[in-house]
Amino acid sequence: MELKTIDISTNKSLAKSFYLALDDKIQALHRALHHLSGWDLPGKEHVKEYFWYMYRRNFRPRTYASNLVAIHIFLTIVRDSGKTRLEEITKHDIEAFIEHEQDRGLMLSTVRTRLHCVNAFLGYAIDAGIVNAAVLARRIRLKKPETLPRAMDTDDVKQLLSVIDNTRDRAMITVLLRTGMRIGELLNTTMPDLHLRDRRIDIYEGEKNRIGRVVCLSDDAVGALKAWLTMRDAHKEFLFYAQGKVHMSYSTARQMFVDYLTKAGLAHKGYSLHALRHTFASELLNAGMRIECLQPLMGHTSLDVTRRYARLTDKTREEEYFRAMTIIERGEIDGHYRCDHQIQTFLEEKERLTQHC
Repeated sequence: MELKTIDISTNKSLAKSFYLALDDKIQALHRALHHLSGWDLPGKEHVKEYFWYMYRRNFRPRTYASNLVAIHIFLTIVRDSGKTRLEEITKHDIEAFIEHEQDRGLMLSTVRTRLHCVNAFLGYAIDAGIVNAAVLARRIRLKKPETLPRAMDTDDVKQLLSVIDNTRDRAMITVLLRTGMRIGELLNTTMPDLHLRDRRIDIYEGEKNRIGRVVCLSDDAVGALKAWLTMRDAHKEFLFYAQGKVHMSYSTARQMFVDYLTKAGLAHKGYSLHALRHTFASELLNAGMRIECLQPLMGHTSLDVTRRYARLTDKTREEEYFRAMTIIERGEIDGHYRCDHQIQTFLEEKERLTQHC
């Protein structure tokens, strides 16, 4: 399915969402500048310019807060080392920042995120001629273990669905399981984004990479949504909302999921809402979908990211392994290891030539 370009001037709901997002961005910028005004750190004026640069570049509202924290910690370390100007920053300051965050016992992913924020700010300062380019000439990279995506077992999925008796919650969980949407994408879905007749949801901006895509709706997802639509307040803008609210927060959705895991006796397994997205990908690959088709449904910009799910769900490889192990365990190998025919031919030819030399 092709995502069509929509003129917001002719779509009141989309226009409203656009201006609300713009308002959120302005408020986020002003909050950041307010906190920044109380700093007594080197390069404060340049940090202020950087946040206006972020605003012009259309950064997301939540990005301001994460950058503010990372840059504040970094510049505090720079100040405590006796430096008073950004021009004095060296690569050693970045190393000190990394060690400081690691010593606090933060998760590696958190340290990497904060390092990315600091590097982005320093990159801006380098382009502005403030910081020496040698500072980022060879960036320090923290290698993150390449863990497999955590998907739910099939029996656990059935057990979870069996305890969900709330119509709204059942529709939410089912849609996440059948579309692979991120929870943030689902919570931001408005009614105009839903097209039941065409069995799809339009995601105008991806939660992680800001790339829009279209996801398809299965029969059970359509059925769960139809049941919810008969009960929801037709005046609400968002497809899903909390009681008495116009929207639903991530914390509310997460607590709802945790409560159902507990009710299903699955709380000890460490599943998260994001595991539903992993489950979606794993089940489609197990059902035979080509990885090239799964990639756009997941919204991945790189096929390599999607391939991680293939390593998790390669049933053909498992079947070959157990078939071979059955032969071995039965003692049905005749004692002579078979060699590939082409390799054997090559070795025989090599031995013949050696004898003639």
